[in-house]
Amino acid sequence: MVNKITSLAEYFQKYNESVANPEGFWANIAESHYWHKKWDKVLDWNFEGEGAPDVKWFVNGKLNITENIFERNMFMRKDQVAIIWEPNDPKEPEVRLTYGELFEKVKQFANALKKLGIEKGDRVAIYLPMVPELAIAMLACARIGAIHSIVFAGFSASALADRIIDAEAKLLITSDGGFRGAKSIHLKNIADEALESCPSVKNTIVLHRTNEDHVHWVEGRDIWWHDAIKGVSTENKAEVMDAEDMLFILYTSGSTGKPKGVVHTTAGYMLYAEYTFKNVFQYSDGDTYWCTADIGWVTGHSYIVYGPLLSGATSIMFEGVPTWPDAGRFWDIVDKYKVNQFYTAPTAIRALVAQGDQWVKSHDLSSLKVLGTVGEPINEEAWRWYHDLVGKGRCPIVDTWWQTETGGIMITPLAGITPTKPSLATLPLPGIQPILVDPEGNELKGNGVEGILCIKFPWPGMLRTTYGDHQRCYTTYFAAYKGLYLTGDGAKRDEEGYYRIIGRIDDVINVSGHRIGTAEVEDAINQHHKVVESAVVGYPHEIKGSGIYAYVICEDLSDKEQATIEDEIRATVTKFIGPIAKPDKIQIVSGLPKTRSGKIMRRILRKIGEGDATNLGDTSTLLDPGVVEDIISGAKVEVKR
Repeated sequence: MVNKITSLAEYFQKYNESVANPEGFWANIAESHYWHKKWDKVLDWNFEGEGAPDVKWFVNGKLNITENIFERNMFMRKDQVAIIWEPNDPKEPEVRLTYGELFEKVKQFANALKKLGIEKGDRVAIYLPMVPELAIAMLACARIGAIHSIVFAGFSASALADRIIDAEAKLLITSDGGFRGAKSIHLKNIADEALESCPSVKNTIVLHRTNEDHVHWVEGRDIWWHDAIKGVSTENKAEVMDAEDMLFILYTSGSTGKPKGVVHTTAGYMLYAEYTFKNVFQYSDGDTYWCTADIGWVTGHSYIVYGPLLSGATSIMFEGVPTWPDAGRFWDIVDKYKVNQFYTAPTAIRALVAQGDQWVKSHDLSSLKVLGTVGEPINEEAWRWYHDLVGKGRCPIVDTWWQTETGGIMITPLAGITPTKPSLATLPLPGIQPILVDPEGNELKGNGVEGILCIKFPWPGMLRTTYGDHQRCYTTYFAAYKGLYLTGDGAKRDEEGYYRIIGRIDDVINVSGHRIGTAEVEDAINQHHKVVESAVVGYPHEIKGSGIYAYVICEDLSDKEQATIEDEIRATVTKFIGPIAKPDKIQIVSGLPKTRSGKIMRRILRKIGEGDATNLGDTSTLLDPGVVEDIISGAKVEVKR
């Protein structure tokens, strides 16, 4: 098993070792895993030149990630709880699956997939609520070498279809519906609409969750989950995979309209998920760990399923929301299961701060040892509330920075080891070599500097490509600065060498910890028949961190249309992407600030959205500078001049 770092001196020693001899460092960690065949070479890579990026870890090594979860853990942990599922409705009983029980379910469902003709290399789309079957389905795919592509169950039919089409998925796994707070969501209806444009899907497995009376059914295509596993054997031998075989595709918003299918491969991702989980959270045998994320996002992949289960942990899956049936739900669950490590998003923390302290104070919470945050930098006020009220001043906060593309946490305190500072992600993990550059790509050395965050050396958990379009991977992440991986984030390195992440440098907005591409939202808004053009920017939002501000030009609107246009635009965005991308503010404008070449000056719109028109820069190059005054006078925020 992976050994934990236990002191700050050991962290520095391991970090220096990982930079001086990366191959030896990661090979030593890989030795504790189960391999069918050891690797011929630890690392082969280039970030530039022909075929770049080209990164291979543990070249020609053979293994299966599920054997490293189950067979490797079975002797010690067969009767230990692997997953605790807490349902949306607290009146519904929880489900506890031991490693032995989960293993049986994974093997049986793996055999059910094979019976439907799913083979190694086939893509399987999964569109499920946060239920145990979601973890079972992804692990069953990994067991047989199928590539899972999980789509967050809050996405629309159009967004689901885009992802299925891009991955050319052969099978969709969904549910009759799902519960979220007081709402019930008809997932099967959304899936059916998506499948109208997805000829690659041959079958759909449907889970009985909400017991909908009238589920639309396509004979010959649709199969109930319970029918798919009926009478199916639980004997299953894992498919032997190459270290660099694809494990999963996960789609993430980009600065252009089309989502990118980020590809992670088997061995490197496995090592990195386990190593980071054990070290960042300082997980010990017998602890109960809870990450509140949805498995539809990378946080759920790495830190609800793969990282914890590879480490032999007990991991909680939660179907509901933090404020239902009341704002004490998170703390009810912490006390109910005596949670030791708790990992959530700053958005959730800010939403709970707004509900008042009484919801926290009425709970014990003495089991908590470690608190974590993910998705965006946490502001100091929320950090202090979390530290002082939730953690009673005794739980270290691990403010973790990482991305879908990185596979796991990159810059973070180690719980109880790294001295923390509010709002700073602190230091890179062993094996991670960050660098700050100026816009021309020159390295900014020393401390007390601010620049663009890049990584100069590969790590095992990094993306290998964007599915079906390797050139896009190179262009997005490696073309800007020679020999460097571009994170797309700006950062400051303080006088002690601690990193503070200061936000995106591209046209991507971090909404509640989830990256939303501005082009994607603009494309959706422009589908409305009355919209001529739109421009979308981020603005400071007290709960979400960043909100979405849309400036929209419309055809002539009647009084009646003016009264409904904002609601209609939000409904259009929900239809094409999902509710997560709905603009918070919509301003109908007569024009947009454009250069003579037709480029929209988004920095001007961003400043207005932030409520600051004191320094808009040079507007003389605009085709119609008067447009800016009109936008300021109609702004949905108070603008300082």
